[in-house]
Amino acid sequence: MYEYIKGILTYVSPAYVVVENQGMGYQIHSANPYRFSTKMNEEVLIYVYQAVREDDITLYGFKDLNEKKLYLKLLNVSGIGPKSALAILANEDHSGLVQAIEHNDANYLTKFPGVGKKTASQIVLDLKGKLGDLDVEWAQGTALTFDSEEGNVHITEALEALKVLGYSAREIKKVSGELEKIQHDTTDAYLREALKLMMKK
Repeated sequence: MYEYIKGILTYVSPAYVVVENQGMGYQIHSANPYRFSTKMNEEVLIYVYQAVREDDITLYGFKDLNEKKLYLKLLNVSGIGPKSALAILANEDHSGLVQAIEHNDANYLTKFPGVGKKTASQIVLDLKGKLGDLDVEWAQGTALTFDSEEGNVHITEALEALKVLGYSAREIKKVSGELEKIQHDTTDAYLREALKLMMKK
């Protein structure tokens, strides 16, 4: 099992990044790939989890060990798979997620893509009281961003990332108009704003 991969960041997409190590390019799926973009063509260290199925082997990546720990805890919940756990982590208010679990706030959890009332209740049942080993302060850290001159491109990329995370076309359409009213200069900033809007609906 891999703990992390250190290498040169060579590619960023709405769903994954590519890290080159000793001539091999590793495709690593991330909740928010754009936060790594300031490190393009530089060395990065990404914590990873390898999911193995009969017809697929996928690497999932995290910005630090705490995020990986939270991901692994979500995987222990009945009904939560690798992709749905990653989608839950896309909203980087991880402290809010932890608080919702500890305070039995299943309604908050249903706002995540793919999480219905039954799964939300299961998350609380399986994880309440079991998150004490996480350093919650890390959860509100500032994500990495990158610079560009074309704001509309960033909105398009952010909306594409929402699609990858499992949000429906109808849900995405509801927030797209709101994003047009906001001035940001990074895809990451637009994506974070879109996820906040999703959580309010």
